Amino acid sequence: MTDERTGLWLIGARGSVATTVAAGLALITAGGAAPDGLVTEQPELAGAHLVPLGHLVLGGHDVTDVPLVKRAAQLADAGVIPHAALALVSDELDRTCHRIRHGHRDGEERQADAVERLAGDIRAFAEAESLARVVVVNVSSTEPVVVAHPAHAALDALEQAWAAGESPLPASSVYAAAAFTAGAAFVDFTPSTGARLPALEQLAQRHGVPWGGSDGKTGETLVKSVLAPMFAARSLRVRSWAGTNLLGGGDGATLADPEAMESKARSKARGLEAMLGHPVDGPVHIDNIADLGDWKTAWDHLTFSGFLGTRMSMQFTWQGCDSSLAAPLVIDLARLLDLAARRGETGPLPALGFFFKDPVGSDEHRLFEQHRILTEWATAS
Repeated sequence: MTDERTGLWLIGARGSVATTVAAGLALITAGGAAPDGLVTEQPELAGAHLVPLGHLVLGGHDVTDVPLVKRAAQLADAGVIPHAALALVSDELDRTCHRIRHGHRDGEERQADAVERLAGDIRAFAEAESLARVVVVNVSSTEPVVVAHPAHAALDALEQAWAAGESPLPASSVYAAAAFTAGAAFVDFTPSTGARLPALEQLAQRHGVPWGGSDGKTGETLVKSVLAPMFAARSLRVRSWAGTNLLGGGDGATLADPEAMESKARSKARGLEAMLGHPVDGPVHIDNIADLGDWKTAWDHLTFSGFLGTRMSMQFTWQGCDSSLAAPLVIDLARLLDLAARRGETGPLPALGFFFKDPVGSDEHRLFEQHRILTEWATAS
């Protein structure tokens, strides 16, 4: 590696996940914490020659103005960030805070103007910080399921809609369009639409940039992607798989909206049938419990049958801190998208399916097979 630096531009830059990314990266590079949770620090990926952690520079967009130091203190009170770390990282958090620009709200401006403004912020960030490349990662709130629009189907139709003053894209896709227009790689860590529209895929191709997504695999679905292949490998027929998720914080409040919850539930449900090899009755419930804050609990109950049709069941409970689970994956994805951009790769990156519930460009959902694919891709000469 050279001394090149890479920008990590976060959409939702003042949220819990982004603040945990900023505080964690600052703490690790200062020698105050080990890189636990970082897949890209595994020995298998040592040959990938990824950008060093200390060469990542953070910035981003957000529609709120809460200082990162204040947000980090709130997360420390919740047990997400060590209280002792705040003094070590406060200066770096202030520097990151000064690189955050005003984000996009529907109705505030013409959508075409928003794309140019947001793209301009990303370009200015790259120039001011002397960055070789920028990776944009969306960690903002989940959007409702998007209704198809004619402008989604082709880039020329989208550009015609913009020229007519229309605003056909959801906010996540506006950010994706801005990233591509700025020549930056893009990752959607949420189940929102993001770059997953034909028009946006064509825009990424036009600017020659890679992208990945969607919906980071951090908790219950991570466990499913290990357990489901086990049942299939042992010829144990799963008959039902129900899940209940309890969470608070910003995600919990967002997902209290039935339309946003539907987007998340769809993403969580994808892949189970592919791993098992047959349909399964598998309702997913998501409930907002404000008192849980940044912590989440998932309880799953599944039934299966074995030899001679004998009925059996299994239950498991997963309890975790959403931001602590997501933050290292965001850093991993920034380093891997930077690698793809350095190689000149364009379009969706199926090798990143390891990180997602609903991976673009791939039908593989088995965790260890995904890990093998990721490692082979990252270390390819």
